[in-house]
Amino acid sequence: MLLTVKSPIANIYKKNNNKSEIVTQILLGENFITQSKFGKFYKGYKAYDKYKGFIDAKDLHLDKRKKTYKIISKDCNLYKKPTIKHKTNKKLFFNSKISILDNKNNFIQTTVGWILKRNAKPINFKTKHFLDNVRLYLNTKYLWGGNSPKGIDCSALVQELLKFNNIYCPRDSKDQKKFFKKEITIKNIRKGDLLFWKGHVAIALNNKKLVHAFGARKKVVMMGIKETIKKIYSKSKLPLLCVKRIKKL
Repeated sequence: MLLTVKSPIANIYKKNNNKSEIVTQILLGENFITQSKFGKFYKGYKAYDKYKGFIDAKDLHLDKRKKTYKIISKDCNLYKKPTIKHKTNKKLFFNSKISILDNKNNFIQTTVGWILKRNAKPINFKTKHFLDNVRLYLNTKYLWGGNSPKGIDCSALVQELLKFNNIYCPRDSKDQKKFFKKEITIKNIRKGDLLFWKGHVAIALNNKKLVHAFGARKKVVMMGIKETIKKIYSKSKLPLLCVKRIKKL
């Protein structure tokens, strides 16, 4: 059964309990295919990338409304009514998918509350380059399995940035390495190329610098390419495996 996420962020767990390892996350408005139920948990997979796991049933609902807009801000406040004074303590996050139920003044109404219009764009909107949104994630804390500006890991950073620009990307770095076929030499690296190590991926900002969710720094950081290659090898003895180019850019 196809269900839709109704929470701002929902965890997908390795096992059917919320103390299990978080393997990935799914955002408001995204779809989850359920296969079976274990207590209060559904077993299934994300419709977008087929990533499997267990999700708490309270995070899902049946919603056949078409998602026509997406959140373009790092996060945005939710309001009970279309006025600033009715702000709640809840937020929606970048790349969340929404249906618009009403439109009033500078606000639009979603299924979970009102947001300011400036925080959303039509679902097919994209930036000139997928890295144009990377600033939204800078200094975001490193979170294994995280998929949002509240916490993210290296491969999810790549996935979410590409997803916003309607470019499909698998969830894990090992699958991203296989999916993107065009391999280039390090001397020809340019903006948007992906650098792969065993269990890690980074994105080139230009031929000198990269950005990645770096576990050693516990956040999303910009670093020198040569510096990063040396640091990962000295710390973990992991060499750079390859550099891949995304053909659709």
